[in-house]
Amino acid sequence: MSEKVDCVVVGAGVIGLAIARSLAKKGREVIVLEAENDIGTGTSSRNSEVIHAGIYYQPGSLKAKLCVQGKEALYHYCEERGVEHKRLGKLIVASQDKDLATLEKLKRTAETNGIPDMVFLNGPEMKSLEPALAGVGALLSPSTGIVDSHGLMLAYQGEAEDLGMVIAFNSPFQSARSESNQFHIEVGGDTPLSLTANTLINSAGLGAQDIANNISGLKPNHIPKRYLLKGSYFSMTGKSPFTRLIYPVPPDASLGIHLTLDLGGQAKFGPDQEWIDSIDYTMNPSRADSFYASVRQYYPDLADGALEAAYSGIRPKIQAPGDPVADFMIEGPADHGIAGLVNLFGMESPGLTSSLAIGDYVCALLD
Repeated sequence: MSEKVDCVVVGAGVIGLAIARSLAKKGREVIVLEAENDIGTGTSSRNSEVIHAGIYYQPGSLKAKLCVQGKEALYHYCEERGVEHKRLGKLIVASQDKDLATLEKLKRTAETNGIPDMVFLNGPEMKSLEPALAGVGALLSPSTGIVDSHGLMLAYQGEAEDLGMVIAFNSPFQSARSESNQFHIEVGGDTPLSLTANTLINSAGLGAQDIANNISGLKPNHIPKRYLLKGSYFSMTGKSPFTRLIYPVPPDASLGIHLTLDLGGQAKFGPDQEWIDSIDYTMNPSRADSFYASVRQYYPDLADGALEAAYSGIRPKIQAPGDPVADFMIEGPADHGIAGLVNLFGMESPGLTSSLAIGDYVCALLD
């Protein structure tokens, strides 16, 4: 016999928890299925913990709109809920004169996306803010910051649980079929169970395609191919020479090997790019070799041996290597024709920043 519930959310990462919170705030009964034994064990805990301004994303895209909306909501939420964060600001650095045109283009994109506070700095102005920085100019983004991602997820979890949300840990989703506007869901684990739900949200991050492939009736053209882009992070020994986040002019598939700070002021560099075929978080210390060359373009005083392997993360890409950067893919009933179903694919950066806005967006798709 099936246990009846209103909403099932698959995945207790930062986005799944934000969606569960939004649904619970609307008075919906929510169960979150999480295959692991804790919240946020995947992409949500293996990133830069940056609150992005919304500078880089194609105007009109979901990434642009949800990042800008989510950033403001996130700062307000962190203040209100006591989640540790800092609005540090960020410098995007042009190492060579040819990069200055890219900075001008980024500034125009940011303004189109609704970010009017970007400031262009010449070389001396840049060095007056960050004396250790090398380059010919920079863009200052005052609204970029950092956040305790685990603290944020705990806040989402706590608020949603206060509203009746329940998380079932060690409960991997196995399959679902839609019948008479209800989902019949099979859950595995040590205590398998069957659920009947009105709404099913697939927010499984790296596992979203696996979940979607096990929802009967969902056509294959609504399930994009998954590509895995691994990024390694290295921490820097000693005191950080910078008080802001430092980003190079971005290459194609990522934002380059940048410097971020944690809430304790410790500097770390990353992520780099390594296309892989299967999920593997093993760190390869030799990847530090390429970090030194990249970082020294904007921080030439980086000493040999100053980098230590920290951790790696994997971005759930939905574009092949060399293809243009893909937008978030969030599909509701109007897209795939299955009532009550929302699938989220390619939920990489700026997913953390956008999480509150994504929660509201998913709710709107179901209204």
